[in-house]
Amino acid sequence: MPVLNLRSDFAEADSLPEQMAAIGRRARAAARRMALASARTKDGALKSIAERIRASRDEILSENARDVAAARSAGQSAALIDRLTLDPGRLAGMADAVEKVGSLADPVGRQLAAIERPNGLLIERIAVPLGVVGVIFEARPNVTADAGALCLKAGNAAILRAGSDSHRTAMAIARAMSRGLADAGLPEDAIQLVPTRDRAAVGLMLAGLDGCVDVIVPRGGRGLVERVQAEARVPVFAHLDGINHVYVAAAADLDMARTVLLNSKMRRTSVCGAAETLLVDRACAATHLAPLVQALLESGCAVRGDAETRAVDPRVTAASEEDWHTEYLDAIIAVRVVNGIEAAIEHIETYGSHHTDAIITDDDTAATRFLAEVDSAIVTHNASTQFADGGEFGFGAEIGIATGRMHARGPVGVEQLTTFKYRVHGNGQTRP
Repeated sequence: MPVLNLRSDFAEADSLPEQMAAIGRRARAAARRMALASARTKDGALKSIAERIRASRDEILSENARDVAAARSAGQSAALIDRLTLDPGRLAGMADAVEKVGSLADPVGRQLAAIERPNGLLIERIAVPLGVVGVIFEARPNVTADAGALCLKAGNAAILRAGSDSHRTAMAIARAMSRGLADAGLPEDAIQLVPTRDRAAVGLMLAGLDGCVDVIVPRGGRGLVERVQAEARVPVFAHLDGINHVYVAAAADLDMARTVLLNSKMRRTSVCGAAETLLVDRACAATHLAPLVQALLESGCAVRGDAETRAVDPRVTAASEEDWHTEYLDAIIAVRVVNGIEAAIEHIETYGSHHTDAIITDDDTAATRFLAEVDSAIVTHNASTQFADGGEFGFGAEIGIATGRMHARGPVGVEQLTTFKYRVHGNGQTRP
């Protein structure tokens, strides 16, 4: 199996660039076959991969325990360890997500547009795979399965590079996926995990592996994403931060605001869809601010606030300018009182990261304005920011959240992992 064979390839090759170039060539060859695979074959492979992941549960969890132990010994943060940790439930969810990707409609071969010209030419725009997708991720081992499955469904090949913290777990998952591909008769090189922790491998992927990589998707912290965006010589789907806001507007129902806020912040503090700032409209601050702050504090969340927020509870500490710019990924939130919806939108535009922002209100006019004017990949009305997830969007899974404006935005699922080409049908036409 390639994931296993790569270890010997790396040991025997003369240099890391040659080793990585070989991975790229194998991926390109696999991508050509994947582009022609039928929907039935791809879906069968995804089912086999899910079964192999379940069958490999003990191996994967054992390797994950080693990764978690090493992370604890290295003094890694609680947020990172949470992202890294697998348990039987999370592993079962990972396998289920792979299987759900197989139940999605095939994104390849869709007719996106049809144009009939006066000269009789029929021009079709047809969805086709991107080719080879490079995914560079850090502590989330589930990215191995999610990214591999989504790339497979869209007819692509994937080159996955796990971070040092999740390397053992990712290798075990990749081995299971390789077996699933073989079961279905698809090229095992369609999903390859880079079997080295050498950070130089990342630079080689960003350079494109001699033209073999078509797009890069980084999944990790600001340091990784900034490096990818600075060095990549191929297109990138990425976001730097998830500085997400919950704006409790003047007409917000207090019980709903409390419920949505706590879920947005505390369901899982380590995910990129977690809320990091609460904005409370001054028009409802007298009735809403203190109960919301108290609910946060009682849930175990530290609150950093402006002067008005500090006045409602002595446990609130002062927010600095830096707090409005911070993605905590922890049980910490910044709180500010704002003068109406215009001030809320201005704050989000100034400090936000164009990821996910929510408004809580019973005023449809205010909601409509917020949804129209907040320039984020995802905007929600009376719903948690933690719905920023491909699975919750019905995509089965996601390869990441994109906050740019080109090609893909929001959760990157199977449709976003395709591009298109034009097919022109004629009956002998020539251009005058």
